[in-house]
Amino acid sequence: MANIKSAKKRVLIAERNRQRNVAAKSAIKTAIKKALVLAQEKDTEGVTSAVSAVYKLCDKAVGKGILHKNTAARKKSRLTVAVNKLLAK
Repeated sequence: MANIKSAKKRVLIAERNRQRNVAAKSAIKTAIKKALVLAQEKDTEGVTSAVSAVYKLCDKAVGKGILHKNTAARKKSRLTVAVNKLLAK
């Protein structure tokens, strides 16, 4: 553990930020799963709003520095491909 007071503070801040980042990433994963479930049930209106929510969460995470822009783009692209595949069946 750090000995200097400012270093101890930074440890606390880093942990708080880590918890926030984990929560944001978890919310994205949950939203993706929800969108895929709706796609399997062929609920087109629900899928549209769920995919929109995933896009919004990904874009917010990029803005806050939680996700890299390419990671967010990849997640959105893979979700769109998966949803289209499930709805086409």
